[in-house]
Amino acid sequence: MTGTAAAEPTVTTFTSTVDRIDSTAVVLTETYFYAEGGGQPADRGTLGGVEVVDVQHRDGDIVHELAEPPSFEPGESVEGVVDAAFRTYCMRAHTASHVLYGAGRRVLADLGYGGFDISATVPDDAGDDDFGPAVSGKVRVDFETTTEIDDSTLAELERLTNRAVWESYDVTWEQIPREEALGREDIAFNTKTEEGIQGETVRVVTIEDWDVAACGGTHVGNTREIGPVTVLGRSNPGEGLTRVEFAVGPRAIRQRATEHEQSRRAARALDTNVAELPDAVAALQSERDDLRDTVATLRERLVDARIADLRDDAVEADGRRWLVGTVAGLDANGLADRAEGAVGDAVDVAALVDDDGQYLGVATTGDVDAGEVVDRVTAEFGGGGGGRPTVAQGGGLDADGDDVVAFIRDTTAGGD
Repeated sequence: MTGTAAAEPTVTTFTSTVDRIDSTAVVLTETYFYAEGGGQPADRGTLGGVEVVDVQHRDGDIVHELAEPPSFEPGESVEGVVDAAFRTYCMRAHTASHVLYGAGRRVLADLGYGGFDISATVPDDAGDDDFGPAVSGKVRVDFETTTEIDDSTLAELERLTNRAVWESYDVTWEQIPREEALGREDIAFNTKTEEGIQGETVRVVTIEDWDVAACGGTHVGNTREIGPVTVLGRSNPGEGLTRVEFAVGPRAIRQRATEHEQSRRAARALDTNVAELPDAVAALQSERDDLRDTVATLRERLVDARIADLRDDAVEADGRRWLVGTVAGLDANGLADRAEGAVGDAVDVAALVDDDGQYLGVATTGDVDAGEVVDRVTAEFGGGGGGRPTVAQGGGLDADGDDVVAFIRDTTAGGD
């Protein structure tokens, strides 16, 4: 059985003879349905009026999985209808991935092809439009490169890709001997799947003056047929890989329109224009950082003032002076640090609790074991802790801060 979808991708209606049927699995003598492979999903459509839900390569055959057992029999002629909208989307998306890789050839160092995939499902936010929901997916290309693909590089990849679409480069494909293909440095291969290098010949897809790759997928005949390409984002799926996701067609248009609207809205909020938005954001970030520094300084002063007040109210127990009280805005580490700074200068033990009663920090000059103080408190109020004999901390307490302070004063520090 032969499959001709990749060779003649514009054919979406055909007649073929049924070779055999196994329940809902149908094999034809010839088919124009594309079987899933190489990152491209299977075609959708109908066979003899029955919905085709999947198409797969199995033991040298292309198997059409139908939604229900068909009424036709082996030996009969049957009409196949490929979903033209979805086929066109896959052709555009697949060719766009080659154009994007060609852009990568021009800006990325030590480039290798790490993978490719066309989303076969419609995202929740895709919506319906005049083109139908079938064309609203996303595509990804995994680049193997030593170049860091930052925002600037990502923007350049998108710019070059759309420029190649605008230049209307012809797209062609041919079969060439396998050894010849493997010997050509200009041909990109999918190193993850080794797509296109099995057998005696290799199918090579060429984008005029732009890119050459081994590929068994369906493609448009000219880059202008791709339409707009919008990069959606990037991620790092593995060591040495950068994944770039993009959209073509209606989703690309929606994404770009949404981003432009949000940019204009942000610019209005900052009383500037889109071109000057980065400078306005940088100024706002600088102001934020200054305010954070100011707040941190003021918070330190408040803590200093609070500890000074607690020093005046320190309690005596067994000849030792205890500084005990609540301090706002510090976690266990912060409380322990400030308690350590408070001991000495007529203070033998400092026990600080946050206002919410969740954290505790204890420090001593050495005559009292700080860890034992924390253990007694956590035994009463839950949580846990630990540390050195002179500095310890606790967390996860389940109590009001004043209750913890009262407990330390009454049972540990010996009362007022």
